[in-house]
Amino acid sequence: MPEAAKGPRLWLRHERRDKSGAVTHKAVWFIRDDGRYQQSTGCGIDDRERAVQLLAEYIAQKRLDGARGARDPASVPVADVIARYTRDVAAKCARPKEAAQRARALLAYFGDKTLADINGDCCRRYVEQRSTDAAARRELEDLRAAINHHRREGLCSQVVEVVLPSERPARERWLTRSEAARLILSAWRYREIQKGKPTERRSRRHIAKFILVALYTGTRASAVCGAALEPTTGRGWIDVERGVFYRRPAGRLETKKRQPPVPLPPGLLAHLRRWKRHGQRFAVEWNREAVTAVKKAFANVVADAGLGPDVTPHVLRHTAATWLMQAGVDIWEAAGFVGMTVEMLSQRYGHHHPAHLERAKNSFSAANRHTSRHTLPATKQEQTFSNVREIATISRTAK
Repeated sequence: MPEAAKGPRLWLRHERRDKSGAVTHKAVWFIRDDGRYQQSTGCGIDDRERAVQLLAEYIAQKRLDGARGARDPASVPVADVIARYTRDVAAKCARPKEAAQRARALLAYFGDKTLADINGDCCRRYVEQRSTDAAARRELEDLRAAINHHRREGLCSQVVEVVLPSERPARERWLTRSEAARLILSAWRYREIQKGKPTERRSRRHIAKFILVALYTGTRASAVCGAALEPTTGRGWIDVERGVFYRRPAGRLETKKRQPPVPLPPGLLAHLRRWKRHGQRFAVEWNREAVTAVKKAFANVVADAGLGPDVTPHVLRHTAATWLMQAGVDIWEAAGFVGMTVEMLSQRYGHHHPAHLERAKNSFSAANRHTSRHTLPATKQEQTFSNVREIATISRTAK
């Protein structure tokens, strides 16, 4: 086989010795390509695993560089599109590990395809083989972003559409005040059962604390669980002296899931100050360590409180937004408090506001008052006669 046809590969350059037999150059793995290019990996003979990794990186970079000028979708591998997007965009986002997981899911299905293979049927088949429609939609959104990024870089002249599954309707579930109280009490009063008898071990009180913070700040579960009670690298934190919850860790990029600082309600702040005085270091902790997830324990609390499975941790955020609207809070202020855009808050929760469509509603009352000043009310007989005459006219016209 001609040397140039072999493609990139590893080649071991053996050690070199002088005339006396002393080693002058140790054995090193090289990357050879096109019969003429060679580059040292710096890896010795016993470090072949690292050399293989460097070869894979070289091949990936070569494919990215070689893609420039590939204008026809049929000649553009989807794997190259995803690789470029991962390198240029996803690796710099707020949650690069989650983005990498979605990229792997996409590559498992689209890795052997080109952009020309992407159409509605292809996208629907992808949705069918995924665990949920929601997961598939989020991954396809990344694919769409990757394709658009590739086109903006001037690497494909045609628009390739990604067909997304229908978005699920927004959840309407929120808690009443009595339901919220039942939920908190269920978590706080729970006692473990051992050998058929309740013990003094109250192992769900951290869930009660989680509910309080999430409910009265409208903060997502991950941010509540990650919050410390003092400045901590890589975490949001709650300043119990000034009463401010800094939901987004310092240095982390802002995303569409906005996490602005929020002032704490006095009742919640009093709880947090007491928890910190008692030695607590995180807003939600178990055995002196921050809790990373509450989904399972929260579901048990919900069941004990007699609420349905539709009550999830995210319902607490819905509840906070709903209560703000029901209280008549200014929509701009409420949006800043829960960390939503005004448009989203208005669209999903605005109908709970006492002033929702108030002018439109009252305009009819004003019109009725105006009409009543200039016309006399018709008697029941006059109304009936008018209706009969109208029906008769329509009947004659129809004939």
